[in-house]
Amino acid sequence: MQELLSILRRLRGPDGCPWDREQTHSSLRGFLIEEAYEAIDAILDGDEDAIVEELGDVLLQIAFHVVIGEEERTFGYPEIEKAIVEKLVRRHPHVFGDVKVNGINEVDAIWESIKKEEHGPNETKHEVPNSLPALKRAVEACKLSKSEESLVDEKLMKDYQGDPQCVAGYLWSIVCLAVRNGIDPELELRDLVNRKLGQL
Repeated sequence: MQELLSILRRLRGPDGCPWDREQTHSSLRGFLIEEAYEAIDAILDGDEDAIVEELGDVLLQIAFHVVIGEEERTFGYPEIEKAIVEKLVRRHPHVFGDVKVNGINEVDAIWESIKKEEHGPNETKHEVPNSLPALKRAVEACKLSKSEESLVDEKLMKDYQGDPQCVAGYLWSIVCLAVRNGIDPELELRDLVNRKLGQL
């Protein structure tokens, strides 16, 4: 990691690369998202060489933000590493402490409980990243919602019968319906999720 940081410092230096010098936390947002998706593609393909390359690109983005943080005197790599190490230890009392668990469900419950304690009583009602694709945001919003509201019709429930391909088929049909009517389903769903999250 230190060698990578040294290279980024050189690229951002006076004798470095003009493009690299111009980048900011904000300007790099799209690259971080893109590199993460490319890493996921490599994992899905099972291509180990590609996985190594794409995870390296993700790491590059982290290093970029570290060096920008150093320049702004806001944070550096030690702060990032310390924060994640402390979080992992704190959220795994069943590994690093004396808490006993019975299965993954209890592990999940402990994780969520500790997470709530960390954020305190003044935590905002939700923390679903705006940068997630609309469908993923909708999934997270549904997890947070206590409402029994359901727009799933009886035909879908009858066809479903435990087959996830049925759900995928319905999603595909809805997307096609939207496109044929000049509707951007990503934007419409994103707007709806924003409204739903605002009600939680």
